[in-house]
Amino acid sequence: MKHILTILLATLGLTAPAQSIKGAWKALAQNNSTVTLIIADNYLMSASYNTLNKYFDRTEGGPFTMSGNQMTYTPEFNTTDTAAIGVPIVYTIERKDSILTLRGKEAWVYTIVDDAQNVPMAGTWHITERANEQGAMSKIHQTGTRKTLKILSGTRFQWAAIDPGVKGFYGTGGGTYDVKNGKYTENIQFFSRDNNRVGAKLSFDWNLKDGRWEHSGKSSAGAPIREVWEKIDSKQ
Repeated sequence: MKHILTILLATLGLTAPAQSIKGAWKALAQNNSTVTLIIADNYLMSASYNTLNKYFDRTEGGPFTMSGNQMTYTPEFNTTDTAAIGVPIVYTIERKDSILTLRGKEAWVYTIVDDAQNVPMAGTWHITERANEQGAMSKIHQTGTRKTLKILSGTRFQWAAIDPGVKGFYGTGGGTYDVKNGKYTENIQFFSRDNNRVGAKLSFDWNLKDGRWEHSGKSSAGAPIREVWEKIDSKQ
């Protein structure tokens, strides 16, 4: 989250540990980019972008642990500072109602978007199977450190294709989503590899059972896709 925003902090009181930080949060960066932070399943992703100008700024993410109000976050990807990958960062977490503050060497203040309560899709997922050109399902990312993750709150999503073992980053995208009338629909607000995808709406047939989330439809490039995703905590 380095250089993502600079905000003069107000004096905030520590809140009770029971107040969860899970969900989606947002802030405004100095360059008027929107900054979003999604937290789920002891993993977080942050992105900075401008939907109106179809501008993607930066992103980072990785797992974290909590001890009281102390968060130890270890980036698995960081598009502006690869030297930070794998190096733990300690933050003091303060939440007061709809305001979340992360204090470390630098500080960030976010306002809540949603708390992801009672949302089956909320969590951090990794892709485990994908249909090949013949339509048969094939297992992927079963060995090595390369992986594609997707994190969802109650209303927002972000995916990232990464390889922490070589500090590799291969793309990200995100925005809002909804589940209605049997369809899971993504509304793309940023896309690192092709800003022309911003504004696209993608709808998928889906099924969620026993920790496996399967969906099928068409990608942002118009190609047919069928994928299986599993919660990262189901593999821990």
